[in-house]
Amino acid sequence: MKNLFQTNTGRLRIIGFLEGTSLLILLFIAMPMKYIFEMPFLTRPIGTIHGALFLLFIFNTISVGVEQNWKFATTTWKVLLACIIPFGTFYIDSKILSKIKN
Repeated sequence: MKNLFQTNTGRLRIIGFLEGTSLLILLFIAMPMKYIFEMPFLTRPIGTIHGALFLLFIFNTISVGVEQNWKFATTTWKVLLACIIPFGTFYIDSKILSKIKN
């Protein structure tokens, strides 16, 4: 775990995990509480946290893509798309990011 903080790819993996988790919390806990149970108090803080993590993920993906010489048409777009699909960042982590050698 400590190794993940030392490389750009490792930091991207951590941010991806956090971003994916925040998206799931937003979609499956905060939004139903707001629209089904009329309790909107979680939507704003979880949405703000998710938005910040989303932007961090985008910027770090571009940084790692440049560092690793990813071709946009083959790799970068897949990683960027993953952050808007529920469970996408977990899939990308297992299929692409965990296989990168630093």
